[in-house]
Amino acid sequence: MASPAVIRCYAFTFALSVFLLITPSISIYCDEDDCYDLLGVSQNANTSEIKKSYYKLSLKYHPDKNPDPESKKLFVKVANAYEILKDDETRAQYDYAIEHPEEVFYNTARYYKAYYGHKTDPRAVLVGLLLILSGFQYVNQWTRYNQALEMVKKTPAYKNKLRALELERSGGVSNKKKNNKMDKKVHEDLSKELDLQINGAEKPSVWGLIGVRLVLLPYTLSKLLLWHGCWFWRYKVKKAPYSWEDASYLTKQSLGAPADAWRNTDDATKDDLVQRQLWVKSNMESYVSEMRRESKRRR
Repeated sequence: MASPAVIRCYAFTFALSVFLLITPSISIYCDEDDCYDLLGVSQNANTSEIKKSYYKLSLKYHPDKNPDPESKKLFVKVANAYEILKDDETRAQYDYAIEHPEEVFYNTARYYKAYYGHKTDPRAVLVGLLLILSGFQYVNQWTRYNQALEMVKKTPAYKNKLRALELERSGGVSNKKKNNKMDKKVHEDLSKELDLQINGAEKPSVWGLIGVRLVLLPYTLSKLLLWHGCWFWRYKVKKAPYSWEDASYLTKQSLGAPADAWRNTDDATKDDLVQRQLWVKSNMESYVSEMRRESKRRR
């Protein structure tokens, strides 16, 4: 059995822990003071009485009215107590903290939510977050694009295109400077004329940023709904034949071809694929079988 001294030690430790936990849940409002006592009113005082007492004390302790150095501290405490008690919500939270001091974490969370949470406009937070994300996205896209551009510039195909462009600009007379190496300034000028299409690392555009897309989301959704409505009316209700652009879109979707790959496909191949009407299941199955047979013949 524990000795009386050990029991007293445990009791003191427990009491101290309870004091350290419970006290902050009340003191966070008016420090170590009671908000009602600071204003000189009872806990049952109405809003009018609280307001009247505050105006009276604020005149008494205002630094311009009272030269006493302690008056400034009292003035700040009185103003803080009034801010808490003048609002029905924060006053109810304070009264709850007085009646339930054991709920330290709950009371503390409610205090900080009331005094700090509402001061930050969620719309400002959302806009700031979107700006930060869009900034990171834009920098990342430019980094990827520049890295891909440097890699492409080291390939023989790019150097050949650059050389051909140089010959075209110079009228077929090649630059002989420095072992036929192109002058740096000429190299940069000609590089700007080459329109490089790099798959997977397209030149960044502000229209692709997440912030811009979110702002334009209502417009995008409206446009999408209008497009689907027109499609349904034209091809489902009126049974009109597909235009070449719409048939091309259906063909691309049926093949599962990426937008870049389809855009770089030559017109003759596109026409052939569109005429096959691959969006029809039977036609697609026939096309797949034909491709398989052709692949086996090549082997």
